Amino acid sequence: MAHAIEPAGADRRGRGVRHALLWLAGALAGRGSGPPARESGHLRLHTVSLMRWVAVVGQLFTILVVHFSFGIRLPLAALLPAVGLSALLNVVLHRGQGGGQHGAARLGERHAVVIFGYDILQLTYLLALTGGVNNPFAFLVLLPVALSAMALGREATLGLAGLALGSILLQALVARPLPWFGGDLALPGLYTGATAIGLGLVVVLVAAYVSHMAKDARRQADALGATQLALARAQQLSALGGQAAAAAHLLGTPLGTINIIAKELVCGLPDDGPFAEDARDLLAQAKRCREILATLSGPGGDPSEHARFTAAPLAAHVEAIAGEHPRGGIDVRIERVVEAGDEEPVVALPPEIRHSLANLIDNAIEFARSSVLITLLVQDGAVTLTIQDDGPGFPPEVLDWLGEPFLSTRQEAGGLGLGIFIANTLLARTGAKLHFANNERGAWVRVCWPGGLRNP
Repeated sequence: MAHAIEPAGADRRGRGVRHALLWLAGALAGRGSGPPARESGHLRLHTVSLMRWVAVVGQLFTILVVHFSFGIRLPLAALLPAVGLSALLNVVLHRGQGGGQHGAARLGERHAVVIFGYDILQLTYLLALTGGVNNPFAFLVLLPVALSAMALGREATLGLAGLALGSILLQALVARPLPWFGGDLALPGLYTGATAIGLGLVVVLVAAYVSHMAKDARRQADALGATQLALARAQQLSALGGQAAAAAHLLGTPLGTINIIAKELVCGLPDDGPFAEDARDLLAQAKRCREILATLSGPGGDPSEHARFTAAPLAAHVEAIAGEHPRGGIDVRIERVVEAGDEEPVVALPPEIRHSLANLIDNAIEFARSSVLITLLVQDGAVTLTIQDDGPGFPPEVLDWLGEPFLSTRQEAGGLGLGIFIANTLLARTGAKLHFANNERGAWVRVCWPGGLRNP
């Protein structure tokens, strides 16, 4: 009876080991039983799998060469199973993803942390048996931390960095001596401790520096994406304007024919006839259509007919923009200073200038305590607009970086800094230069067109 039970127990133990391996591989492959992890979008599963195969081959090659070629005795019975386990997990991970058919699959952050955490623990085990921090390959514990700082979030990087620091501490305390020719090499404890401290500092510095650089790179990529989206929308508007001009040109001929026929009907029908009123309405509507098409015809029409309603002194535009952003208790004053021989520009304000000035004026009104002073200076052909408030001013630490994307002076309110970035970008396209500074009253922003401001 005992003989009959033993194989069944062994079979159950074998199934248990296989189930454990499959569960761990499923976690590594991103098929755990928990809720789906947030996609990091920076790590391809194929790339991580390839790097782990390189690590497995490198570990196996190093162990065999050191043991058999150099003659340094290593505990192969303890080292090779750890390398084999990594290889086995890589095989299961590869098969769990359809044999590599999903090369573009991305790793969720949680699953990437599991992979990198396992790599740190496996490397810790190998190093602890072969000299710990005194092993020349101890620096490899930095790689998972650096990859996490580059591609994963802050919490994941902090967790892996803490695990790496614990690994270094463990190696310094309980690792076996470094295997050497003819026996173990005993190094002074002071040297071992200093090496551990040095590795720990490198882990912290690499995690902080690489994480900061990766964050800046992602910000620049996001800003570039926002700029490309704005350019795409501008191109769509430009294409729409071209289509409107083409439609106005094509409709001109049939509308002219309708206009001629309507005139003949008005002249030919008696004033008291039943269709006279309809003919006059038809002629009036035809004229209105021609006026509308003239505004859509762009350079082919008469732009002065539209410009004369929108062109105004720049101070009037600024006053109108300030009036669109009222705030109770804030006095907004506008002063004009026009030097002799110069004239205040009278322009039809382009949308990009209007939007940018509205953003800057709205910011000044929002941060002001009681008043905002807007000064228009026209001197030597240059046009300068200064917006000054009596608020707290710009924080000194961000003053030199204002205008960069995702740099905001009101992070607690959810600001991203894109308003000033977009205003800076749009105004630069019109030839303007922006300057930000503080004085004894508060903050001021200066917009200067060195060559003047004219109608586009």
